[in-house]
Amino acid sequence: MTESILYTRDGALARLTFNRPASLNAMGFEMGQRWRDLALQITADPSVGAVVIDANGSAFCAGGDVVEMATSGAAGADVTAAAHRIHEGIAAFVASDKPVVAVVQGAVAGGGLGLMLTADYIVASPRARFVSKYANIGLTPDLGVSTLLPAAIGQTRALRMLLDDLTIDAATAWEWGLVTEVADDPAARGEQVARQWLDGATAAFGQAKRLVRAGARRVFAENLADEAATIGASFDTPQAKARVTAFAAASAKNASAAHATAATNAKEQP
Repeated sequence: MTESILYTRDGALARLTFNRPASLNAMGFEMGQRWRDLALQITADPSVGAVVIDANGSAFCAGGDVVEMATSGAAGADVTAAAHRIHEGIAAFVASDKPVVAVVQGAVAGGGLGLMLTADYIVASPRARFVSKYANIGLTPDLGVSTLLPAAIGQTRALRMLLDDLTIDAATAWEWGLVTEVADDPAARGEQVARQWLDGATAAFGQAKRLVRAGARRVFAENLADEAATIGASFDTPQAKARVTAFAAASAKNASAAHATAATNAKEQP
């Protein structure tokens, strides 16, 4: 049986690839379970430093598999249970200290918006298109869309997408803040972003992502306390000590050069 989501590793880089191209990578019941299981596995694995989410075929994700829902005899309770499973995976990624980049090469619809916004950095193809479609079939937002979408583009624009059957192109998505950037080769650019995280101060990137995500759902004082504890812990890491020492040395060198230049200029004054 072909896996609905492929999982591969390249060192500290984990990759999830939606793999139902014939169904536009719509999230069916089995795929939702696999998404949850992989998300929990990856976020609990200390050897993972960064994650790429991409897709095979012409679409990133068409949301929930409405055809499967309609033909499988599923009831509302089954759909609710499936949504809960997918939500577990989304929550795990959003709360984790693993920075995630999404590579979007085509259409994103419905719950696909929520899966895409699980990522912290989104690289879209110029051909990408974004649409809600929930209300068209009499359904309501799920997969984090009612929270993640307005957080990304603002409540007014989110409501317009949800209530007005609006499809936006990649340029508009970038202008609105729905995607981080638009690239002619989103796969290569997404890989580059993830590699930059891995080549840099990985722990600091991951904790910065975690703080920003956590800050959106708790009171300010709690986030201040978390920031204080986290920067202290990061200061004690070998990566940070080496980088702080190098920064201080470079700053001292620059200050010395600036002082020497100022002294020379002062001597040359009439």
